[in-house]
Amino acid sequence: QVQLVESGGGLVQAGGSLRLSCAASGLTFSSYVMGWFRQAPGKEREFVAAISRSGSNVRYADSVKGRFTISRANAKNTVTLQMNSLKPEDTAVYYCAADGSSASIVIIATTHFTYEFWGQGTQVTVSS
Repeated sequence: QVQLVESGGGLVQAGGSLRLSCAASGLTFSSYVMGWFRQAPGKEREFVAAISRSGSNVRYADSVKGRFTISRANAKNTVTLQMNSLKPEDTAVYYCAADGSSASIVIIATTHFTYEFWGQGTQVTVSS
């Protein structure tokens, strides 16, 4: 079955960096748009970043542009989120997700309901 396993979360001071990784198995990785979402306590799950099947196109939420970088290695079935200049408002559980719909051939979705597979999440806490 499909598994997405996130790692790399933790506690960091404001201004610091973290690198999240997601290892995928049970799917043809290069046939999926991969995304990162986050959910803070009491808030809805929100889009962070996503990358096209080939890795040639990316999308970011306005709140993380210029600070976060998403990348993927199709040969290793992994997607990574490099997070720099972290702020306390970045504190959340971060989820890796996969979208293999036919639309994902041309569209990088930002809506969580478009993504069919999800990891269990990894906690990121940024202290002020």
